[in-house]
Amino acid sequence: MIIRILSEGQYRLDGPSLERIKRLDDDLMVTVLEDQPTEFHRIFDDLLTVVRTGHRLSPTELVESDLILPAADMTFAEAKQLFHSDSGPS
Repeated sequence: MIIRILSEGQYRLDGPSLERIKRLDDDLMVTVLEDQPTEFHRIFDDLLTVVRTGHRLSPTELVESDLILPAADMTFAEAKQLFHSDSGPS
């Protein structure tokens, strides 16, 4: 799987890393729904760290991303907007 972190680059990951990413993504959703910004940032940092363990692709290598993550400096307010827009009308 190819995962892009905006403003950073693309990484190729597989196996156990993908399972960990799925669990962290689920945990992120909970922190947004429960309005827990401190926990959100901790988990988001963990998620980015897992992605960065993958093989970083060269910037000149053109590969379609399977998953695109926001930039590392995303605020909690931006995350809330992103998650709420992905979940459809409230």
